[in-house]
Amino acid sequence: MSVISRLHIKSPVKKILVIVTRQIGDVLLTTPFLRSLKGAFSTAKIDVLLFKGTEGILVGNPDINTVIPIDKHPGIKEALRLIKQIFRHYDLAISVLSGDRPMIYAFLAAPKRISIVPPYRLHDAWKRWITTKWTELDDWDTHTVIQNLRLCDLLGIKREYHLVIPESPTAQDTLRSLLPFRWPDQPYAVFHMVPRRRYKYWTLEGWVQLSRYLAPKGTHVVITGGGDEEEMDYVHSAIAHMPENVTNLAGKLTFAEVATLIQSSKIYVGPDTVVTHLAAATGKPTIALFGPTNPVKWAPWPFGYHLEINPFSRKGTQRVGNVLLIQGPGDCVPCHKEGCEGHRQSKSRCMENLNPETVIQGIERMLHTQFLFGVSGKPDF
Repeated sequence: MSVISRLHIKSPVKKILVIVTRQIGDVLLTTPFLRSLKGAFSTAKIDVLLFKGTEGILVGNPDINTVIPIDKHPGIKEALRLIKQIFRHYDLAISVLSGDRPMIYAFLAAPKRISIVPPYRLHDAWKRWITTKWTELDDWDTHTVIQNLRLCDLLGIKREYHLVIPESPTAQDTLRSLLPFRWPDQPYAVFHMVPRRRYKYWTLEGWVQLSRYLAPKGTHVVITGGGDEEEMDYVHSAIAHMPENVTNLAGKLTFAEVATLIQSSKIYVGPDTVVTHLAAATGKPTIALFGPTNPVKWAPWPFGYHLEINPFSRKGTQRVGNVLLIQGPGDCVPCHKEGCEGHRQSKSRCMENLNPETVIQGIERMLHTQFLFGVSGKPDF
């Protein structure tokens, strides 16, 4: 059950704090709500409180004033410094998360607070008591973008459904210096092979077969990724069996540069990771490889989609707009668990058994069909 009465604010809203202290993908999926806020409170300064290391996804975002990064587990000194910085410094504080700390931050920051709260349990009741208005978390049947935008209804403001991608004025120059081909003119695909969690991995064999399928077609492959040792080892293992027309940019690009790279590509392929959400937001054909994760809640948000209805259903390979979600096989899919052994470094049979030929067919389908949305927001193909 969600509270739907609106928050009445008599005095002008000059400063707003949005709290999204979670993973970097969560920060990206908050950008439609940030755009909605900016559209309604055009003169207000909107700050975002987030974890250190996630601020790169908001680079160049025109809807925010500044970011306030904090450690995931701040020490006493850092916590006190943050409290001093935000205490009653805002007219309105908004938490898009239902955890304890985001709620406390909101309470400290502003006299008016709205938030997402967990389903009612006695030990969580205090979160409703300290929040001026709230909407209840649905962690299974509501997409995260829609969940965040329900906060707009509490404020009585117009929803904006567009994800805002990071931008950098030097991104094109960086790509020009790193890519060995004329990237805006020659066809290329972008592969993001390594997600943050092991249970979301696809197979090395699968990535190799995709690159070999594209090579005879004159399509270059550019690999993106992080720079940690495990990820680099995985990428190098795959490249050793790939054709020569593969360029490895893993660990070399910012999120803004990755977004610019994808915007000029023919197609993007990646697992359940923030870069796949970013690819979908660019409007380019995006193939998302999903296994244990619930697509209703976490599927990439299709470019131009603007409905209250979840874009994707829970089960099956499906396409909405520029996103083709290919789900691994198995009666248990999606289990929404951390791999078959129940921990982040375990493998997932659904991903291990995802046939490369299925993904190749998906590439052919996406490259040879157009997508658009009709005036109702429903996909037309």
